[in-house]
Amino acid sequence: MTKKSIPDVLRIAVAQLNPTVGDIAGNLAKAREARADAARQGADLVLFTELFLAGYPPEDLVLKPAFLAACERAAEDFAKDTADNGPGVIIGVPLKRKSGVHNAIIVADGGKVIAERFKVDLPNYGEFDEKRVFQAGPDMPGPVNFRGVRLGIPICEDIWGELGVCETLAESGAEILLVPNGSPYYRAKMDVRHQVAIRQVIESGLPLLYANQLGGQDELVFDGASFAINADHSLAFQMSQFEETVAMTLWRRGDEGWACVEGPMSKIPEREEADYRACMLGLRDYVNKNGFKNVVLGLSGGIDSAICAALAVDALGEERLRAIMMPYRYTSSDSLKDAEDCARALGCRYDIVPIHEPVDGFSHALTQLFEGTKEGITEENLQSRARGTILMAVSNKFGSMVVTTGNKSEMSVGYATLYGDMNGGFNPIKDLYKMQVYALSRWRNSQVPPGAFGPSGIVIPENIIDKAPSAELRPNQTDQDSLPPYPVLDDILECLVENEMGVDEIVVRGHDRDTVHRIEHLLYIAEYKRRQAAPGVKITKKNFGRDRRYPITNRFRDRG
Repeated sequence: MTKKSIPDVLRIAVAQLNPTVGDIAGNLAKAREARADAARQGADLVLFTELFLAGYPPEDLVLKPAFLAACERAAEDFAKDTADNGPGVIIGVPLKRKSGVHNAIIVADGGKVIAERFKVDLPNYGEFDEKRVFQAGPDMPGPVNFRGVRLGIPICEDIWGELGVCETLAESGAEILLVPNGSPYYRAKMDVRHQVAIRQVIESGLPLLYANQLGGQDELVFDGASFAINADHSLAFQMSQFEETVAMTLWRRGDEGWACVEGPMSKIPEREEADYRACMLGLRDYVNKNGFKNVVLGLSGGIDSAICAALAVDALGEERLRAIMMPYRYTSSDSLKDAEDCARALGCRYDIVPIHEPVDGFSHALTQLFEGTKEGITEENLQSRARGTILMAVSNKFGSMVVTTGNKSEMSVGYATLYGDMNGGFNPIKDLYKMQVYALSRWRNSQVPPGAFGPSGIVIPENIIDKAPSAELRPNQTDQDSLPPYPVLDDILECLVENEMGVDEIVVRGHDRDTVHRIEHLLYIAEYKRRQAAPGVKITKKNFGRDRRYPITNRFRDRG
């Protein structure tokens, strides 16, 4: 190739899309549609995200030879599409080679695969477990020559770790770093990604394009928000968060190398909006990708079920939510009114199913067994379990998925009833502490998130936000009868769960030592309940499930 034929302009389309794990044909069709869209926009190259054809994370699916074979066939078919003189593609796919099964990308152009590259740095922390199913690339990746431009293509963790992949690519002649990612959301993750990218730009001296997956996959939500950092450390473009799109970027070669000179510049949502939209997207994709037509939840008149109802309507539409109030003798008139007002504001179906008969029936059936004992938590839990049984019956009869509504504060200390209010298929607020639930409820009453199907205005009645929270399982009960105030409880829990702080450190923050010991004890003994809980959206850096794996049988207590 002569010097004159080396391009000075490169049009790269970033495909920030929502694949489904295991839907190889559907993901290929989505990739083809995106490539056609990019071709209409004049793209030279389309960059897809990590393991796009398989969906990410595929977990143990990659141990199945049939799955790997289907993924590779799809990659080969997609490569053949590039014979039409349209844009080339970079797309993620698992590949089995002599060196093992790899988290890989192919580069295709002119109707064939022109390069393969393997992920070198396999993450094995938090929500990631890639060393279980993949082998690391046997060699450091070199640049790929695409139409005269030398592209470095590190894959996700290759820019997060300390192996020096980007520096190696720069030293071997790469001109631009294009990074396919499957980076899940947690609060303030965008700042972390920008910092990681800037560090690699500084160390390599190269501009970096970060393409991130979108969509919900079980507990994880991928928020998109793809971006690029130029070699001068400036933000070259920023794509939207929580929105599926194919965006065109223009790259130009100058005296100092390549720079992105055109691209979208979207605003990243603030904290409450981002958390709410993550919960909404996670619920929507869990329901839709698993084939549920609609959902049902118990609407108690409390804030947790109210925000879950709002999330369900925003994610799915009012016609796909059925809310059921299940009153007992301790249910207050305020709760009855608040639940009805909430359902009316959201426009969803609202039914009332009293639970007096089933609870009294259980109590009667157990009279002889319980003779001589005092009433207490067991009898309270019969109410919760009757409600759980009714919701599961509705689920079985009508095919609706039960949305469960326990927040992270309750799940932490075990204030949830197995086979009762823990019944359900998915929990959109599982990783939100109680005070965060309040903050998001106030935010939702003043805003309608983009892409939401729900109405504007107050959808969570103010009385629900203002009143003291209560399970209403006995007369005049409030949560604070047996727990410290939620601001205190949440701070202690964040110290214990998110930050793994010792008791002495927490006490220094101003907390009572006996209270901290008690909360730590409750946290540990509730592990068996959390193992049986429904999955829910990851919002914090350390959610229950993928990120925090404590033993059920555990006698350790921090006594200094």
